[in-house]
Amino acid sequence: MFATPEKNPERKEFYKRISGENLTPLWEVLGDLVPQRPRTPCVPALWRYQTARPLLLEAGRLITAKEAERRVLVLENPGLRGHSSITHTLYAGLQLILPGEVAPSHRHAQSALRFVVEGSGAYTAVDGERATMRPADFIVTPSWTFHDHGNPGKEPVIWLDGLDIPMIAFFDAGFAERYPQEVQPSVRPEGDAHSRYGQNLLPLEYQPASRTTPVFSYPYEKTRDALSRLQRAGPPHPSHGIKMQYANPATGGYPMPTIAAFIQLLPAGFKGRRHRSTDGTVFSVVEGRGRSKIGKEVFDWGPKDLFVVPSWHEVSHEAQEETVLFSFSDRPV
Repeated sequence: MFATPEKNPERKEFYKRISGENLTPLWEVLGDLVPQRPRTPCVPALWRYQTARPLLLEAGRLITAKEAERRVLVLENPGLRGHSSITHTLYAGLQLILPGEVAPSHRHAQSALRFVVEGSGAYTAVDGERATMRPADFIVTPSWTFHDHGNPGKEPVIWLDGLDIPMIAFFDAGFAERYPQEVQPSVRPEGDAHSRYGQNLLPLEYQPASRTTPVFSYPYEKTRDALSRLQRAGPPHPSHGIKMQYANPATGGYPMPTIAAFIQLLPAGFKGRRHRSTDGTVFSVVEGRGRSKIGKEVFDWGPKDLFVVPSWHEVSHEAQEETVLFSFSDRPV
């Protein structure tokens, strides 16, 4: 859109001279700063769970959850290696907690989500309330709230972490603090937040303290039932199938100010129409098998696999069998 002017000896000498004053000519970089369409170094990528799982369990033998603080294998976008990012604005990783372990309580400026991939019996405690973690449950850890994870159960539990770490780093706004004890005390019974805010009711004269959802646990059992009912109610969207966004019940908006989360059902045999958007999106396969065409790449996926769709890349999904996909992106921003 913006052509770079031709360089001549006099201009080159001028550019070299002003560089010593920490100045640079806008007309030399304007096309990169103001592109005609979105451009990103992020590339489409897929992580097979059957490959990542044994590596995560191996990490479990090498380092404890306490020593690691958070035992996570980061999903790094191949175009952003070394940046601990899956898109320019989002971080994703697979976290493991073994039976009997506790991941110590801390808080940080970054907002976080947990999407349970495998195992039951662990818990996440957020600001004095625990939530039991079951497969495909969606859990929110709001910015600057103390949270810890524990596994009193008998099997390993693995979940997908999603955070706005790159976004907070961009603004140089990162803060973190450890809780004085390894585990924060429980001050409310499990399910308290859901009873107060998740039943189409709100406390009298309630005023939201932030834009983050006051309900921090969204059980998959209820989500899956809603998708099944909607599937019976009418035809799927030509691109998205039956797609819903997780909502903040106090505002109707996204569950976090920086991260949106979605769940969608693709009927067996579904062949979606191609579409694109500017929010880079991370997907986790909950149920089913199929494939996605992202730009020029085609990825076949199955249960628990993960993949990323970079900003402004055309994508379409096909389902060999009835499929459920979880996803999150930076759409609120």
